[in-house]
Amino acid sequence: MKNIQRYSKNINLVIGLLIVVGFFIVMIISFFYTPFDVNSMNIPEKLRGPSSTYFFGTDEFGRDIFSRIMKGTQTAFSVGVLTVVIGATFGILIGAIAGYVGGWIDEISMRLMDALMAFPGIILALMLVAIFGPGIVNTAIALGIIAIPGIARIARSGFVQHRDAEYVLAAKLIGVKPYKIMFRHILPNISSQIIVAATVTFAAAMLAEAALSYLGLGVQPPNPSWGRMLKDSQAYLMSAPWYIYAPGGAITILVLGLYMLSNAFRDFMDPRSKS
Repeated sequence: MKNIQRYSKNINLVIGLLIVVGFFIVMIISFFYTPFDVNSMNIPEKLRGPSSTYFFGTDEFGRDIFSRIMKGTQTAFSVGVLTVVIGATFGILIGAIAGYVGGWIDEISMRLMDALMAFPGIILALMLVAIFGPGIVNTAIALGIIAIPGIARIARSGFVQHRDAEYVLAAKLIGVKPYKIMFRHILPNISSQIIVAATVTFAAAMLAEAALSYLGLGVQPPNPSWGRMLKDSQAYLMSAPWYIYAPGGAITILVLGLYMLSNAFRDFMDPRSKS
């Protein structure tokens, strides 16, 4: 049984890494090279099927879908990274203060986080993007705000567990300042939970960005976004099915890879899974 569990962990880690690293390499390449100009229209070549020239076919404007999928990785990773940075920065800060200090500060902070979590994520994102306007940065800010409560609660839980640990009490006795105890002593000991939460947040942010772009509130044309491509391809589902398979497959595979990676991180970092 243990061998099966260990094998499952390794499979999740290997496949997850291969998928995520593969897409990351595609993103790096897309900064310097794509087979065709992603925004150059070629109407005579519109809705061509997959071939040796156009690997994933062309869209309704004759643009190469493969090139646009490559360029879309920049949008996916940019939104994911910005969302995680915003969510983790403020989430860890709020969770650390609430968990370490406790008392009324903890109560007020967590009630505010509960209130923010009470709103359905996509609806809150729609509202924030509608206020701030569409675009990569504004989309990432909106998704980052949504990510704060979840990471804050995880961080707070870790700080509550460790604030009375012996190494923390020893640090207090020798006069270490509270902020150093929080961020130099406790935070490294709960980094595993934060890493898992950040990986899940990354995947959720990519899905949310695709949903917002699908609704026309994310990345704006002509910049490639997998969600926008998915929406544009709907009109050609019967006549050009390859059009919808490419962005839909890219979203599905990358999100799957991220979730497999998060599961592998969780299993490897959970002491109970090693027994």
